[in-house]
Amino acid sequence: MHHFEYRGGELYAEDVPVSTLVAAYGTPLYVYSAATLRRHFTAFDSAFNGLPHLTCYSVKANSNLSVLKTLAAQGAGMDIVSGGELYRALAAGVDPAKIVYSGVGKRAVEIEAALTAGILMFNVESTGELDRLSAIATRLGKTAKVSIRINPDVDPKTHPYISTGLKKNKFGLDIEHSLAAYAKAQELPGVTPVGIDCHIGSQLTSIAPFLEALDKILTFREKLTAMGIETTYLDLGGGLGIQYNEEEPPHPREFGQALTKALGTLPLTLILEPGRVIVGNAGILVTEAIYTKKTPSKDFIIVDAGMNDLIRPSLYDSYHAIREVRPAGRPAINVDVVGPICESGDFLARDRDLPAVAPGELLAVFSAGAYGFTMASNYNSRPRAAEILVDGETVTVARRRETYDDLIALER
Repeated sequence: MHHFEYRGGELYAEDVPVSTLVAAYGTPLYVYSAATLRRHFTAFDSAFNGLPHLTCYSVKANSNLSVLKTLAAQGAGMDIVSGGELYRALAAGVDPAKIVYSGVGKRAVEIEAALTAGILMFNVESTGELDRLSAIATRLGKTAKVSIRINPDVDPKTHPYISTGLKKNKFGLDIEHSLAAYAKAQELPGVTPVGIDCHIGSQLTSIAPFLEALDKILTFREKLTAMGIETTYLDLGGGLGIQYNEEEPPHPREFGQALTKALGTLPLTLILEPGRVIVGNAGILVTEAIYTKKTPSKDFIIVDAGMNDLIRPSLYDSYHAIREVRPAGRPAINVDVVGPICESGDFLARDRDLPAVAPGELLAVFSAGAYGFTMASNYNSRPRAAEILVDGETVTVARRRETYDDLIALER
């Protein structure tokens, strides 16, 4: 559930009309609901109250400081994948002891920053990374607590670009090589293995793949115990899906009940890394219709938001619901909603039945809170959109709109 609803024939973000936001801040415009962020985090986190756990929000989904601060105030930790995300999390006031560092390509300078900050642990993805962690931690006189990311070869039944737990994926180590990596970690100076990590993919609409992976992980953990390696953390990653269209993802409480039953009284602290399920439906992208265009084969609505603002439809052929900000009750026609980018792949919707909107009218693209602005670019030298956080009647400019000066500020 989210806090974008129609009142008196107009779309509101919590207690503020979306058209009022557009009048003040223009389009394209990302609008986030603080109440939805809090609701979704609480619904997810409370589902695991029967287990020792830490919910580490996946920063890559939406890394805006206002979003991070809102979630940190709810007790969220953070799952990061870069030095920049570490910097953002610390700037948002997140406790370093609640930060886990994932990702296949951690650079030396990023590892050093994370060790200096005192993060909870590193999710290690290769033996080369283990060697680098050992060398840097030893030089700094610190100990890197690590989990090794196991690739369990489980099909998450999701888009291949966001599947991460199959043998052919770049992430983690297979079970056989993971055993060798743990044995190595046990011997390396400056490194202490404390957990097991696994992440099989994103936008999962069934808990069955999670449970299949968990079964393999717990069998693997028994082998570690036999080797004298005691793990106290189990990081199952994120990936629980949301409803974009007709998907029926499980409620977090179903996930929580299943994991509580599977883990029982094992002496483990569960770490979860939700991203999309927290922020996906907490944000919309508002865009203005610039032109309408009719050809012998197709009707188009040309809007001022493009693939540089929201790339998911072009990259994944993803569905995002699109609705009028002020519905006028007109009959629907079949259209493509396209942007101004000079690419044939620049679209927000194809073959969609939508009202025949007129130039100057506003459309809201729903479920845009995750992997929207974080994947935005300046392609075609387009300044990136503003981001607004609404909390009741309070409006915060979470990120101002970029200007032409911003586009060239770093160039000579």
